[in-house]
Amino acid sequence: MWPSTPGAGVVPRPSRCGTLPRSSPGLASHSIPYDVRYAEPYAVRDENRRRAPEVDVIDSVVVAEGLRKRYGDEHALDGFDLRVPGGTVCGLLGPNGAGKTTAVRILATLLRSDGGWARVAGHDVGREPDRVRRRIGLVGQNPAIDEELSGYRNLVMFGRLHRLGAREARARASRMIERFHLGEAADRPVSTYSGGMRRRVDLAVALIPAPAVLFLDEPTVGLDPRGRNEVWEAIRELVADGTTVLLTTQYLDEADQLASRINVIQAGRVIAEGSPENLKSLIGEDRVEFVVHDIGRLGTAASIAADLGIGEPVVDGDTRRIGVRVPDGAAALTDVVRLLDDAGIAIEDLTLRRPTLDEVFLHLTGPQSGRGDRTGSGTGTSGRELRA
Repeated sequence: MWPSTPGAGVVPRPSRCGTLPRSSPGLASHSIPYDVRYAEPYAVRDENRRRAPEVDVIDSVVVAEGLRKRYGDEHALDGFDLRVPGGTVCGLLGPNGAGKTTAVRILATLLRSDGGWARVAGHDVGREPDRVRRRIGLVGQNPAIDEELSGYRNLVMFGRLHRLGAREARARASRMIERFHLGEAADRPVSTYSGGMRRRVDLAVALIPAPAVLFLDEPTVGLDPRGRNEVWEAIRELVADGTTVLLTTQYLDEADQLASRINVIQAGRVIAEGSPENLKSLIGEDRVEFVVHDIGRLGTAASIAADLGIGEPVVDGDTRRIGVRVPDGAAALTDVVRLLDDAGIAIEDLTLRRPTLDEVFLHLTGPQSGRGDRTGSGTGTSGRELRA
């Protein structure tokens, strides 16, 4: 069992130290204890910065308006707006270089914006960065846990980095071990853990300070399907307990599985937002496809499909497959079966195909311009702004 005796797993109390250097180019840390070194850039008043209104946006735990960030002649963020209701998962999607990581770094107080304003957990990111840091956790693309230590000792160490007392650090570590189902491996070095288990330790570390908001930057990159499912389940449990999550990912199915609302970002600004289902509806209708048993009845079946659908059906004579766009997929399935049966046409397969987030993503972002994001995220060229 992991250590429970007094003094076990204790590391010295840190002095004015944090978990992520200011110079780090990416998101390497998952939790951000208070560090006076980070406060310095914000002590200088930026007269060009728009101040946040005195009244919070109702029910939004993360709010950003008009955020801008420029690197030389390149705009990483160019009027970035965001609203994340409490206790939800908000997905932030975009091509490489679109500004996703830049946005997260600004919201997590790791980078100063050139304009606009943001609030996280009720505190202004620019004017109250220390208070923001006390309310957030961050899981970056690169794990920041010590692989030589056990999972339990990693948790205790990060508890002490967050200035918890030795007893409280051990208590929270034990709770995280139980919460993330790591009990059997708690005493083993992290180097022996699977990818999914390491990511669960990452999430557990981020929750040591009990954050109101958790930023997840590509949390399942490089994991196999089993590891991804383990992380997904852990995220769902966090949200069920009231944690607000901002998720950046390039796995479209991940956003579809976890996010109740998605923001598509391109060229440094949000070009579309809405629930996954609403975004899918932006690109058109459902599609019904069926395979005819007798190739001699293909023409008649195509005529039936044409009467039901929108536009001309697509007919593949080699596979005997017919596909047609329809306004209401569920109703069309019933109609297709009934009309084909009335005509005496047997079918071997019938499928209702709905638009995917991959199709939404490609439809909205279009061709990429190739401009890079200095923080590791890309850009596209679309200027459309859609709300679903």
